[in-house]
Amino acid sequence: MNDAAPAPTPAPAPRRARVRAPELIGKGGWLNTGGDELTLMDLRGKIVLLDFWTFCCINCLHVLDELRELEEKHRDTLVIVGVHSPKFVHEAEHQAVVDAVERYEVHHPVLDDPELATWKQYAVRAWPTLVVIDPEGYVVAQHAGEGHANAIRTLVEELEAEHEAKGTLRRGDGPYVPPEPVATDLRFPGKAVLLPSGNLLVSDTTRHQLVELEQDGETVVRRIGAEGEVFREPQGLAVLPDGKVVVADTVHHALQLFDPATGAVERIAGTGRQWWQGSPTSGPALEVDLSSPWDVAWWQGKVWIAMAGVHQIWTYDPETGTVEVAAGTTNEGLVDGPAAEAWFAQPSGLAATADRLWIADSETSALRWIDTEGTVHTAVGTGLFDFGHRDGAAGQALFQHPLGVTALPDGSVAVSDTYNHALRRFDPASGEVTTLATDLREPSDAVVVGEDVVVVESARHRLTRLRLPEEAVQVEAVAHRTRREATDVAPGRLRLDVVFQAPKGQKLDQRYGPSTRLLVSSTPPELLLSGEGKGTDLFRELELNPELTEGVLHVSAMAASCDDDPENEYPACHVHQQDWGVPVRITEGGAARLPLILAGMDA
Repeated sequence: MNDAAPAPTPAPAPRRARVRAPELIGKGGWLNTGGDELTLMDLRGKIVLLDFWTFCCINCLHVLDELRELEEKHRDTLVIVGVHSPKFVHEAEHQAVVDAVERYEVHHPVLDDPELATWKQYAVRAWPTLVVIDPEGYVVAQHAGEGHANAIRTLVEELEAEHEAKGTLRRGDGPYVPPEPVATDLRFPGKAVLLPSGNLLVSDTTRHQLVELEQDGETVVRRIGAEGEVFREPQGLAVLPDGKVVVADTVHHALQLFDPATGAVERIAGTGRQWWQGSPTSGPALEVDLSSPWDVAWWQGKVWIAMAGVHQIWTYDPETGTVEVAAGTTNEGLVDGPAAEAWFAQPSGLAATADRLWIADSETSALRWIDTEGTVHTAVGTGLFDFGHRDGAAGQALFQHPLGVTALPDGSVAVSDTYNHALRRFDPASGEVTTLATDLREPSDAVVVGEDVVVVESARHRLTRLRLPEEAVQVEAVAHRTRREATDVAPGRLRLDVVFQAPKGQKLDQRYGPSTRLLVSSTPPELLLSGEGKGTDLFRELELNPELTEGVLHVSAMAASCDDDPENEYPACHVHQQDWGVPVRITEGGAARLPLILAGMDA
């Protein structure tokens, strides 16, 4: 007889929460479906991944790239649906969404939701957010930010097995219908420079090439790079003193060097991998990861890099072959001061003068600059939520998501005010902002050629030559704020919870200390009486100022999880991170808890 106590019965795995998915509604209609309107019933039997994105958002573009392999591998069971949810007014224009879907090679159905109807139904709080719906129409997971592709792949494989066994999985082609291709010499060009020969060099972003044009800006001399093999969505260009050109190879997370004399291209910085928190921020250029370099400029003997993917400015030193962070903390926002303490938000355009490096800081709709002492200043712009088209004194002038800045001969700068379809001018001497030209289409850069300025009209797929006007164009002033509704919260104590559940088969990586990080701040700063700052817990007790009625909570969270395999000495690890800007309205009866989902479901 065996007197040993029976082994305890393993606890059953917790059932996945079953929440019925709300219907997909968008006033702008559907793209990439051949004109068909889709419903969730049409997608029943498929695993559906909703990608809430907006085309200004660099993190959203990263996620599009993260999902491509998953989309291809599971094309007969998985349907990705992009739910385009605009931040800026321009992004609510249907044609702008059509252009963005082509520009970023989105090969799945997209719902144009200009009024954020579906965003609200799914209680989304951040771009990008991913929601997984099972073949029976229930929401089973939600993820915010980047770095979730591996977790979603595991979940998709689990759902395939579960619903294959239940007979509720429907295999076969999805509803994607590609649009008809359009023939033009350029397709969504990004940036341009004037070569020593007098020709123009343009980054032909969507075709993944450089194009050299004659001085007329129209006649093609040659194309550089077989499509998609050498470059991947190239953007910024900078001519070095020796005539060679540095190229910001955005999706390859690299800098390339192009020699116009020989046609040779070589990588000079970046590994091809995307930079993540904890990666080196300086060192040999070919050994350090970069993150979506968007523009480059030659200044003070170095190549300066607008590192849009991590909201920083970096430098590359050709003498030593090294890169390093020059300004920015990776926090997203608008904070001036010493370079190491400044905040940027997707810097996307650079221009150098003798004593200033000008920066088009796109997500704050701001024009900023760094002086020779390393201090960051703001000329125009107030933060992440205010934008518009308003001329006048710099303190009250507004841009809308500018992507380019160009030094003009008189000491002023031209701003490619992308979402206002305008070329603007800021004069440091007078502190005034004026409008030089309107009726452009998503201008992303400009280059001075003699007495003219040649504008890259990205969404018209061409270069447009303008005479530099002596007088500014008069426009009717408009101002906007980001479209998201505020969250009602109660005065006093507010519990902030960042929800993170390690994906199946993974665990939090505690080998070298805490594997989570939380940073909280506010606009205005006096909104928070306590609770701001850094910590390692993914929850925080905040105290709100009862004398204020509204503001914005800025929350940045990161969690690292590793494969839970005791047999593997070097498990693969995955970083999950997201920044939120949460508009709040302080009101009696408001919520006392604010949940933000990084990964998982809020219990």
